[in-house]
Formats: sequence, C-alpha cells, structure tokens
Amino acid sequence: MLMLKWLHLWLVDKILLVLAWMILGNIEKYGLKRPSVGPLELKNTQGKTHVLDIGAIEKIRSKEIQVVPEIKKFSSSVVELVNGEKLEIDSVILTIGYRSNVPYWLQVR
Repeated sequence: MLMLKWLHLWLVDKILLVLAWMILGNIEKYGLKRPSVGPLELKNTQGKTHVLDIGAIEKIRSKEIQVVPEIKKFSSSVVELVNGEKLEIDSVILTIGYRSNVPYWLQVR
C-alpha cells in the first residue's frame, strides 16, 4: 500500500477504518462486529483480514439477509441460537472464515 511508504502502519489502519466507516456506516447496528485492530495489523499478525462483500451488506441493510448470534444447534427447519431464540429458516450462510487458495492456483505444475 502506497501510504505505508510515508506513514506508520497504525496510522494507515486508522485512516482505512475511518474510510470504511464513511463508506459503510455503522455496520455494528446490523450485528456485524468490527475487529479491535485494523486490517493491516490483522494481516501482519494473523495472515488474514476481514472481507465484506458490498452486495451482502446491501442485503443485510434491506433485511433480505438477517445476521444473528451464534448458532447452538440445528434441527430440520429450525435453528436455535445461543441466546435461546428459535428461528424457522430457509437457508443458513455460515461465515466461519476464509483462507485464500490463490497461492495454490499460481503453483507451476
């Protein structure tokens, strides 16, 4: 990232967080938790960072997709959440993490 040539990582992270807030608004009101550190620090310390799909954000805002707390258990067409709430569902999108396999694609065979 070009800004890292002149600015400290923590400052670039703060700038990115402000820009994300300006573009996306307060996503926590939709049940999406922001990490406690910025994306560059996450990438440096954990080797990965959070990704938000703009199309998914719009569906969450319009309530076509509902973000809920952790799932305790599944049964036929009902999901029980850790807070005791039970929901009748059509489908579940699990956001359990992402690991890029791009390096695998780029290997010479």
